[in-house]
This record gives sequence, structure tokens and C-alpha cells, in this order.
Amino acid sequence: MSRARTFADLATASETGSLASPNLLMNGDMAISQRATSLSGQTGTSIICVDRFTIVEGADAAFDVAQSSTAPDGFNNSLKIDTSTADSSLASTQYASVYQRLEGLDVQQLLWGTSSAKSITLSFYVRSNVTGTYSVTLNAADASSGYQSQTYSISSANTWEKKTITFIGETTTAIPDDNTNAFAIDWALGSGTGYTSGGATGQAWSSDVTKYFGGHAVNIMSSTDNEWLLTGVQLEIGEVATPFKYESFGDNLARCQRYYSKVQYSNWSGRVSSGNAYYIHDGFRQTMRANPTASILSQSQSTFPTDRNFGDMTTNGVGTQCTAPSNADGAYWYTGIALDAEL
Repeated sequence: MSRARTFADLATASETGSLASPNLLMNGDMAISQRATSLSGQTGTSIICVDRFTIVEGADAAFDVAQSSTAPDGFNNSLKIDTSTADSSLASTQYASVYQRLEGLDVQQLLWGTSSAKSITLSFYVRSNVTGTYSVTLNAADASSGYQSQTYSISSANTWEKKTITFIGETTTAIPDDNTNAFAIDWALGSGTGYTSGGATGQAWSSDVTKYFGGHAVNIMSSTDNEWLLTGVQLEIGEVATPFKYESFGDNLARCQRYYSKVQYSNWSGRVSSGNAYYIHDGFRQTMRANPTASILSQSQSTFPTDRNFGDMTTNGVGTQCTAPSNADGAYWYTGIALDAEL
């Protein structure tokens, strides 16, 4: 079987109307990786290589992270996490995980906060050289709701395995109908006993922190030989996992650009006078979730300094201003800009 979808598969999907994805998560096939295709020696709580999947290294380890071509049949990519600096003895509150947060505007159909609250089912492909019991958690943004933690097992080393987990709906607290975090799906990679000793909640909500990664029993940070890979991630309404529904690359990219995007080439050129400020406004490819944080990816200039002032920021565009230090003909600047509105 070809790892890529066949034209026959796509034709069938088109005829049945199944090209519309039920997936509440984004970039589940790990096809979009705007920031980088690999990152080395990563630490900290906001590591992103593959779009929309954030890695937390909350221990004394480090990770090499990549958009990998190692993938199960039907997929071309996975998120791969290699331990590059080991931490084999985790303190009670140390952990590492991978999560994706969902925006409130995208999940109002779940009807949480009502007696009709809907269950959701998570399915994914996972692979690791470390076998054993792992935990995945549904973490509501509203602390009064808490979380649900459930376990899954990797039975065979270095073998792709598909997992399915159903979480029950939340009947007491509604999801905010806005652009803020509604909840996250959080895969544990290793955890101290402070988050595991209470055991998994199963299909029940809890605010007991010792249950957050309840039942998790492995630590991929224990050795630099360890790795963990994820792809084919789908979260859908109901209690049944359906086959992974693919999006076109363009649609997938456009959805991701609501949270991270780039202005590849913002430029100004012309005659300048000393002390005068010069300005250009660039529109974004997609309306972003919130006014993004702008940072410089690349730049070049003549006469102008390296300083850039970003202003007039909206969810649809950004202004860039630079002040000339002297009179000149043929002055210019160009700037590549990263725009981050991730949850």
C-alpha cells in the first residue's frame, strides 16, 4: 500500500462528501512545520517545531525535535522527539509532555456546560523504543472543570500502534465563546509522582493534581537512546474513532496560519532624510487568532539601522517603521517577520 493517498481514495472521499474533516485538532498528519523542520537541544515550556503541537520540557533534560519522515502507512510525516540530554531521576513536580490547545470559537458545538454535553474521541498513531504505560490528558482551561487522564500502552518497541481514547463531556461549565483556550490534549512523556500517584481519572473529571498524568509509568528522558513519535492525530465528536480524514495541504496551512505566520519580505526603498521615520504596512495571509507578537526572522538594509519598530498591529496586518540616520539616495530595508498568536 502506498504511504500517500491514492487518486482513487480521494475520488471516493469526494463522492461521499467525506473530504470535510471532523477533526477538532489541527495538523494531525504533521504536514505543516513553518518554524523549522528540526530543532536541537531544546529546553523550556514552549518548544514548537511541527505547527500547533507544543512540547514542554519541565525537567533537566533536552530534546531534539523534528518533522520526521518516519511514519505509518498512509502518512508522510510525524512529530519526532529524541532525548538529547537525559534526566533519569525526575523530581515529584518535573515532567515533559506534548499538547495542542483548542480555541473556544471552534468547539461550541460540544455543548459543554449543558446536560447535552458531548463526548469526544481521540485517536492517534504512536511509536517509541520505550514500551509501557503512558498517559494522555484532556485539560480544561477552566480550573473548575479540571481534567480527565487516561492511559494507553505501547506494547512493541519501534512499532507504530494506533490508540483510541474517549473523554466524556463537561456538563457544568461552558466553554468560552471566544478566541481563548477551551481545553488541551496533553500527552505525557515523563512525569514525577506529584502528577501520577493518584492514578488515572478514567472517564471522570478531577481537580486532583496527583491524577493529572495518572497512571503514567515511563520516562523517555531516562536515556539519550529514547525517542517518541506521534502522527495521525484526530479528535472528533462522539464515542467512535473514524479513519483519519485528510485535509489539503493548503487548507491545513491556512488553519495553522491563524496561530503562526510569516511576512517573508517586508521592504521599503527610496531617498531618505536624516532623522525622518519611514513606514510600510503589510497584510497577513490569514486573519490571526489575536494580535500577534512580531519578531525579526531575517533582515538587510542600506543606510537604515538594524532596529525595526513594529506598530499598528491588528489580527490582519502590521506596520514596520525605521528611522534614517543620514541623508541618502537608494536607501532600503527588508525584513522577514515572524507572527505568533499561538494559544
